[in-house]
Amino acid sequence: MSFVEAVVLGIVQGLTEFLPISSSGHLRIVPALFGWEDPGAAFTAVTQLGTVAAVVIYFWRDLWRITTTWVRSLFDPSLRGELDARMGWYLILATIPIGICGLAFKDQIESGARDLRIVGTTLIVLGLVLYAAERVGTRERTIHDVDTRSAFGIGLAQAMALVPGVSRSGATISAGLFMGFTREGAARFSFLLSIPAVVLSGVVTAPDITAGDGPGVAETVVATALAFVVGYAAIAWFLKYLTSHSTAVFVIYRIALGALVLALLAGGVIDAR
Repeated sequence: MSFVEAVVLGIVQGLTEFLPISSSGHLRIVPALFGWEDPGAAFTAVTQLGTVAAVVIYFWRDLWRITTTWVRSLFDPSLRGELDARMGWYLILATIPIGICGLAFKDQIESGARDLRIVGTTLIVLGLVLYAAERVGTRERTIHDVDTRSAFGIGLAQAMALVPGVSRSGATISAGLFMGFTREGAARFSFLLSIPAVVLSGVVTAPDITAGDGPGVAETVVATALAFVVGYAAIAWFLKYLTSHSTAVFVIYRIALGALVLALLAGGVIDAR
């Protein structure tokens, strides 16, 4: 991988990680369009550490409050009913499905699931799911209304994002909307939930960066740093956007991009693998 590729893919990762359009899918599509090699699942997972750092810094007050209250509640029963203490458990519970599925299907995720035919199809299908969630969601619940059932349901949706093209934020925000959460409330819980999942994924796959014909450490560091900077800006913009806009533009984008990918594959312009 060249440094130009690293710069482009780092920016792409930062822009797409928190928008419901699939960062992993874009990290397959962009190299294919430019004729570059697939950077691989390990590169995707490690560069996501840059965007998770952006989440940690953006939500550091919330995270500090949740972490300290949760730890204190382990020893002080009077704190266990507080939202921050419960939120700690909700984030742990919601991370379990993606942890189990990630370990169980690691080989398939790194090989077959990166097929561009799958990416194009899932972009369209999840775009339609997001559209349906917008149509039927009541948008009455806030992040303060998260409970065990909704946390686990959103966690199950997050596990679907192991397939490139699904979008972790797209799947979790859709699940939140189906459960009656506001767009901003669903997005906030989605962003907080990304932290344990992405950290675990990055740590597990980091050794693969230096293996064989991997992208290389220096290039990966550059891409990860850019993903952090661009990702932080994307979080701030997206949360503000959702306060007064629907996700319709992302639905249209997903369907159009998915259709373009499938058309290019059918025409032999790009290769599925």
